[in-house]
Amino acid sequence: MARADTLARARKLDRPELAYLVRFSAADGTTDMELTWAELARDTAWVAGALRGHGLAAGQRALLNTSGFEGFWGRAVIGALSELRVTYGIAEAMGWDHRRTAVFHRELNPHAVIGLSADTLEGLAGAADVAEMFRPTALVLARPAAVPVLRGLGIPAALIAAVGPALALECPERQGGHVNAAEWRVGARDGELFVAAGEQRTSSLPETPLGIAGRVVTGSCACGSQDPRVQLAEAGPALSARS
Repeated sequence: MARADTLARARKLDRPELAYLVRFSAADGTTDMELTWAELARDTAWVAGALRGHGLAAGQRALLNTSGFEGFWGRAVIGALSELRVTYGIAEAMGWDHRRTAVFHRELNPHAVIGLSADTLEGLAGAADVAEMFRPTALVLARPAAVPVLRGLGIPAALIAAVGPALALECPERQGGHVNAAEWRVGARDGELFVAAGEQRTSSLPETPLGIAGRVVTGSCACGSQDPRVQLAEAGPALSARS
């Protein structure tokens, strides 16, 4: 049977609503919540819109740094890149896989690098000039610990971060990571973030303190978005002098 026929038949099969069981770290320990296919589809559409706001478009290339256990947001980013018709390669966000990041970056010459971690930067620093490597990259979306390191090297990195089960993604204004207000309710109390399921979320999550230092800014952003912005307390490791 041809692959196209197999896929056509598979699409007709009943599929359970549950797509993932999301496990994330909270202030009081590990917490689980469900993620349905419908929610994943909406998450994907939101990420696609955010990446489109950064100028990603069909025919461009991207490098994604993510790990399998991050599927609750990694799958949404992959789906968004596919929706935008952006060719992508994937390397682990762990420091031990920094060589694959270097190879993909060299071979793809990507318009965007998404999910760059401090561990990857530390691994690269021993063998490459990180500043020279990423300065030509039009868009670098980096994890919280990597953002100040990159900015210190003159690279205007934007934030991408997991806020519990939600995803924060900074717009070109770089004034904090937007969180989809239709799906999540985020806020801060005593200088620490909390998250809860939003009105559109069918999977329940009561207000959950995350133990993450930061603040939330509401109101209209200069990019036009009404989604709240998460601003995290900056803390990043220093790279070696070679960087």
